[in-house]
Amino acid sequence: MKPRLVQEQTLKQKMNQSLLQAIHILQFSSVELIEYIQEISKENPLIEEVNYDYDIAQYKSSQSNQTSIGEINQAELTMYDHLKNQLYTLDIPEDIKPIVNYGIDSLNEDGYLTIDMELWAAEFDAEMETVEQALHMIQSLDPIGIGARNLTESIILQLKAQDHHDQFIENLLTEHLEWIAEENIAEIADHYSITEEHAERLIGHIKSCHPKPGQLLAENKAEYIIPEASIYKEEGKWKISFYKWNSPTIEINQAYAGIKDFEKEAADYLKEKYKQINWLNQAISYRTNTLELVIRKIVEKQYMFFEHGTFMLQPLTLREIAVDLDLHISTISRAINHKYVQTKNGVLPIKFFLQSGIRQENGKQTAAFAIKQLIVEMIQHEEAPLSDEAIKKKLNDEFGITIARRTVMKYREQLNIPSSWKRKK
Repeated sequence: MKPRLVQEQTLKQKMNQSLLQAIHILQFSSVELIEYIQEISKENPLIEEVNYDYDIAQYKSSQSNQTSIGEINQAELTMYDHLKNQLYTLDIPEDIKPIVNYGIDSLNEDGYLTIDMELWAAEFDAEMETVEQALHMIQSLDPIGIGARNLTESIILQLKAQDHHDQFIENLLTEHLEWIAEENIAEIADHYSITEEHAERLIGHIKSCHPKPGQLLAENKAEYIIPEASIYKEEGKWKISFYKWNSPTIEINQAYAGIKDFEKEAADYLKEKYKQINWLNQAISYRTNTLELVIRKIVEKQYMFFEHGTFMLQPLTLREIAVDLDLHISTISRAINHKYVQTKNGVLPIKFFLQSGIRQENGKQTAAFAIKQLIVEMIQHEEAPLSDEAIKKKLNDEFGITIARRTVMKYREQLNIPSSWKRKK
């Protein structure tokens, strides 16, 4: 092989290594980043110290219920670790393993898949059939119901595992969820031509399913959420201040400064360790710069929220941010994963600012979160229990929001609010 070709291949490998490290570090929270650097420092004698605001250690290790910045979180990473540990029991082809791991990382804390299947396939330039195979493997993990794309699919997975699945279950869950909530046995029996005993057993089986299977893997111990930045108003403008722990700096041990004074073998070893630190610093800078771009774009897009509160939260998607910043959707997703910001409304996950919307007749969209807040307000101040149909009408009459009754029911149930029939009791 020609020397020039060897040099080009070596350079390409080094660039790939640097890029992979940058992508890997991008998804770390500040706490995870510092822990990662500290682990590397155990094997790299050139790293003398990692500089960051040491108050972060107090937030992380404190057992007190009082926090100055952080809020209590139920160790969401435990679920991901638990699921990945189970992969060793499966016979997974090598080319599918990274696709499966990516799918697990794309689950939310309730265990539901949050990434679109087509985007998942595009991320790996894979066929849809391959991604579906990866999803099937994730859905075979414990607890059953993990990896579902919605509540209906999760319940069906759980019922199949219990051997209690009927062909009409999906129709019942998607079209007549209120019959289950209200235990309307007669209606179910009549509609699906089954006995009332069958309908009663069916309701029992469905209600035995866990709506949030990922929560079954949550640890009991509490950890503190550490925000990456603070968003505040100063002199009439919204500003962003990043905490020092968001971008830790690495101090070099000066005892190893004179590499040329060492024997060749030792000098070569130290050169590699210097390169490791350079790659690490570049990856940290990439993480910091990308996160800053994303947060600034979110503050710009959600200006009305910061000015006026939760009712003014705007619909916003990963794709919109990616297009505006000319970055890949997966880059944005990694940048905000498991990261939080301090606001006047408290410590919020960055994902909170990404909201689906309901398109109105005038072409504009209303954020789902804002609609949910309005539903809560209506029910809190209702004189007599409002039915889902009545809520739908009030949203249209008072706020000009057009929404289906089924969507009202879905939002109400996501808010853990009982039906009007149960609120009468």
